[in-house]
Amino acid sequence: MARDSSATKARLLDAAFSEFATYGIAGARVDRIAEAAQANKRLIYVYFGNKEQLFDAVLQRALETGSESVPFDVEDLPGYAGAIFDHLVARPSLMRLMLWKQLERPGSADAEAASYRAKIALVEQAQRAGLIEPALDPADVLTLVLGLSQAWFGAMGGPAVGAGAGAGAGAGAGWEPERLARHRAAVVESVRRATSPTPTP
Repeated sequence: MARDSSATKARLLDAAFSEFATYGIAGARVDRIAEAAQANKRLIYVYFGNKEQLFDAVLQRALETGSESVPFDVEDLPGYAGAIFDHLVARPSLMRLMLWKQLERPGSADAEAASYRAKIALVEQAQRAGLIEPALDPADVLTLVLGLSQAWFGAMGGPAVGAGAGAGAGAGAGWEPERLARHRAAVVESVRRATSPTPTP
């Protein structure tokens, strides 16, 4: 029974990811989520609460998956940025989910804010160790790395535009591999240039 419950929850979360990435929180419909998951609509309320709480569960799962797939490496910020880029290429609808989150629910959840604070502290330590340009504010370093690695996915005509709603839909949304490779290289090089310590004359 527990196994069936876990499988149903996973199907509901997968279906909800697709629904929220496509329609946002306001436009999402629990009827469609339940139908896509082949589950009783009542189970959404039993397992997750209301639609907003279901969105929170979907977002938390996406963030945890991202942290596991792309661990933060303060000693190789260019490599970290490239790994984020690759993660988003494989999951273009993830950026759509995050854009809806920013639009409909600005601000950071407690767990998300704690994760940012921990990364900023690591950046500050790396700056003191001479690994990262010390003239930059640590929070600005993290913002720059995340912004550069995500920029093409939120831009008009970027890889996330026109992607299918599913979690693994259409890697790069039809972009040619060569084009993706050029953008990835530009992201990595931009982060390297921006964060590398300035040589002492």
